Amino acid sequence: MSSKLIRGTFILTLGAFISKFLGLFYVIPFYEIIGGKDQAALYSYGYMPYTIFLTIATAGVPMAVSKFIAKYNAIEEYGVGRKLFKSGLLFMTITGVLSFVIMYAFAPFFAEVTIANAKQKISVEQVTTVIRAVSFALIIIPFMSLIRGFFQGHKSMGPTAVSQVIEQIVRIIFLLAGAYIVLNVLDGTVTTAISVATFAAFIGGIASLGVLGWYWFKRKPHLDELLEQDKGNADVSLKKIYKEIIIYSIPFIFVGLANPLFQLVDQITFNRAMATINLAKEADGAFAVLNFTTHKIVIIPVSLATAFAMTVVPLVTESFMNNDKSIMKRQIDQTLQVLLFLTIPAAVGIAILAEPAYTFFYEYDPLGTAILRSYAPVAILFALYAVTAAILQGINEQKFTIFSLLVGLLVKLSLNIPLIKVMETQGAVLATALGYGIAILINLWVIKRYAEYKFNMVIRRVTLMLAFNIIMGLFVYIVYKVLNLFLSTNEGKIEAILIVMICGLVGALVYFYLGIRSKLADRLFGDRMKKLRRKLKLG
Repeated sequence: MSSKLIRGTFILTLGAFISKFLGLFYVIPFYEIIGGKDQAALYSYGYMPYTIFLTIATAGVPMAVSKFIAKYNAIEEYGVGRKLFKSGLLFMTITGVLSFVIMYAFAPFFAEVTIANAKQKISVEQVTTVIRAVSFALIIIPFMSLIRGFFQGHKSMGPTAVSQVIEQIVRIIFLLAGAYIVLNVLDGTVTTAISVATFAAFIGGIASLGVLGWYWFKRKPHLDELLEQDKGNADVSLKKIYKEIIIYSIPFIFVGLANPLFQLVDQITFNRAMATINLAKEADGAFAVLNFTTHKIVIIPVSLATAFAMTVVPLVTESFMNNDKSIMKRQIDQTLQVLLFLTIPAAVGIAILAEPAYTFFYEYDPLGTAILRSYAPVAILFALYAVTAAILQGINEQKFTIFSLLVGLLVKLSLNIPLIKVMETQGAVLATALGYGIAILINLWVIKRYAEYKFNMVIRRVTLMLAFNIIMGLFVYIVYKVLNLFLSTNEGKIEAILIVMICGLVGALVYFYLGIRSKLADRLFGDRMKKLRRKLKLG
């Protein structure tokens, strides 16, 4: 078991989880402030183009740079990474400014593509205003992403984790305060309030950059010491550096774009498909449920995958560069098993508790409950795709990440409108699941062939995990039904959160007991779990 993998993953997981946790819970007051799901749709419409531009502007920089630096640090050529860092800061600044200008100028076009029918409650002008407000964040985020990638390449995950949390805290405070003041103090419009809320991304980015600057000055003496140990044998020109970074970045761009592109397909096609079945008036609200409210909850388990992906790339790259296949296979093995051990029960729990969970975060809504219940298992696919794509990049098979994503998107694009016409909002969820499923199968085939990795152990362990989840799910379902005799989610958020907390605690205890008792947790997490099992006298 790789202690670096577990430690790095823990730090990034903690940072990503806190960030996602805050990003989930701010929607409770925000949803109340702006007034419901139709307004949430406007927020979502504005944010989606920004996410696409942000991913392209950063060019997969954190992971690409971390892979590049890890590669040259492995052969003690520390100066190459520093050379990239110095020139990259200027390059990413230019990239950010250009991205901002393009997104701001083309905001009306993106808005017209989104609003398909005049019967919709949201107008093209409203979407244009919100897109332009959020575009300012593109000026600073690419610059910041390079610094994060530099630290990750040195296997220093703390700066990324801490800066993510601070960025989210500052963004949320500005977002909630700004929206509230506009609507309740200044008596402004919802469009203005949501524009202020999206502009908060720029304010959060400034705060994050301040944190990273502090880390840089604190750790610069140590980084300078590494330069003194530099062998100096690799005379790599800037042209060669950027060529290598671009080669690394392209797959990272596609991987980073995976979820936004799937959502973009919904943004382009959903309203049109709903209009063809005479549901144009309901389209905005249904879209908000699909791509904002339920997605916020479903994406929480995926934060674990993001942390694993960021950690596994430099480690697998190092093992691959050193031609140490046994270590590389153990890293892949551990990553897949731990990921599934944690994400499967989270998805199962969300699916079973969909009604009280949606009621607590937003309001009682049969549509929201139904979509969340079917969407929850897709979180496992989101997580698996992120990690398998990261492994492909670690073994230098980047081209297949592009191929698998394009195939998955083609499946989504081909099936989305037909399935929406037949199943309405549920059709979009099914199309996403099918698209991701195909992409993951391609990734797994590539790992098996090019990393010479056998999935026998993973299959056996996952089979055991599924059995545990069935048992846990039954316990949670029974407790849920008993609680429904006394508590009703129709009556408010307090009853809903009580149900979620009690059922969640029961599920966690049952799953923890099964994992410890079977010694599966020992095999995945090592000696600490053995000591805990002995202390609890569980065999």
